Amino acid sequence: MNAIVVVDRNWAIGRNNALLFSLPTDMKRFRSLTTGGTVILGRKTLDSFPGGRPLPRRRNIVITRNPDFTREGAEVVPSIQAALERSAGEDPDKLWVIGGGSIYAALLPRCKAVFLTQVDAEAQGADTFFPDLNTHPDWEVAHTGDPITENGFTYRFVEYINQNHQYNI
Repeated sequence: MNAIVVVDRNWAIGRNNALLFSLPTDMKRFRSLTTGGTVILGRKTLDSFPGGRPLPRRRNIVITRNPDFTREGAEVVPSIQAALERSAGEDPDKLWVIGGGSIYAALLPRCKAVFLTQVDAEAQGADTFFPDLNTHPDWEVAHTGDPITENGFTYRFVEYINQNHQYNI
């Protein structure tokens, strides 16, 4: 399983259940990597999508503690463990953790790689953060892309690899 995320200099990922940056090239990359696969996300992340609809051309496994929650096109599960059980048998390279903060934190140790977009900016008022992989002994940078400037922001695609990854769910 992999994670995919956009972070600022301080590893911030969101504010008021919304993304911090609008980066069309990053969104194109996100679609390219995740289309045809399975995404695991929390209910608040789903609610942040246009119309609160699941992502098209992907299997959407949504984690929520609300037993009454349903959403057309989403497979709703009550826990991280239930999401792992529901995704058992999936190709791990096509299994993507896409947020929010608590979902990333819970599933990061099970991820083989993190496809990160590092924005060279500090978002104001951020309230959700991704773990700082540069300070984590299990994670190592495998690739850093060239800088891209778009919508007034400069960013790079950085791929991190979990050095202690053993895929099992």
